[in-house]
Amino acid sequence: MKRNISYTIVGLTLTACLWASCSGNKSKSGRTDTYSSGVIDFASDESFSPIIEEEREVFEATYPKAKVNPIYTNESDGMEMLLNKKTYLLITARDFKPEELKNLKDRGYAPRTIRLAYDGLALIINKENTDSCITVKDIARILDGSATKWSDIYPGSKRGDITLVFDNEKSSAVHYAEDSILGGKPITSKNVTAAQTSAEVVNYVAKTPNAIGIIGSNWLNDKRDTTNLTFNKNIRLMSVSKLDTATPNNSWKPYQYYIYNNNYPLIRTIYGLLNDPRNGLPWGFAHFIESAKGQMIILKAGLLPVNGQITIRSVNVN
Repeated sequence: MKRNISYTIVGLTLTACLWASCSGNKSKSGRTDTYSSGVIDFASDESFSPIIEEEREVFEATYPKAKVNPIYTNESDGMEMLLNKKTYLLITARDFKPEELKNLKDRGYAPRTIRLAYDGLALIINKENTDSCITVKDIARILDGSATKWSDIYPGSKRGDITLVFDNEKSSAVHYAEDSILGGKPITSKNVTAAQTSAEVVNYVAKTPNAIGIIGSNWLNDKRDTTNLTFNKNIRLMSVSKLDTATPNNSWKPYQYYIYNNNYPLIRTIYGLLNDPRNGLPWGFAHFIESAKGQMIILKAGLLPVNGQITIRSVNVN
């Protein structure tokens, strides 16, 4: 018997960027790095580590004289590092706040923002849990404590209390939940907790039947992730709906095409925040990620590139 299977393929057409190298003379700060050489540290939200590692490896292979060392941390601590000149580049899921821009400009700096990619916050549950569709409204009820048991969302469920776990209490995922899901209000539920890393969230959910984990969707295709989430038989990916009642027909997973057409409701922008007066290697690495080669890495990792012409094709396979 023949089966007719339809696939949706997301493609990308990009225009290469032209770079100009900076002077290799030593600055007052003692730095000698240029746009494509030298050694620098930069900060990144830990939830983006899979895609950053991909970009870093290709960048260093392309520019053998360059070495970029990631410091994986949470969003709040990363911003403190940037404001205090402990790093000149932060990769995270928000732009500068007005008071942060004012702080830097008042001190004579010229901060810049580069949009790098779009991803979706992924909700994962234990393999034993078959309640895999949820609404944004119900996620908010879990976060504010008005829904504490699975039966509050799925009447008749005997799964007991809901435990919702983030990757870190100061991560970009927590800030997204407060700003975009709760409308600027803080998380108040006693059923919400935080691990230290995305990998710990995966491990916790795999062992806890009543848990929901929140991680960046770039972990779903991470070749370095020893938890192997994409094929982890102990994990199930939830579908999320914008409507008041979630069904399989109106709920979506954080896959590339559903981020592209805005069906998936929990979409974030990944930014490169720069405060580099030298326009050196931090600029070079950030612009590499938004270049043709860097955006192709974004595409192949399952995230949505910011730059380039996206093409959508439907493919039927008999």
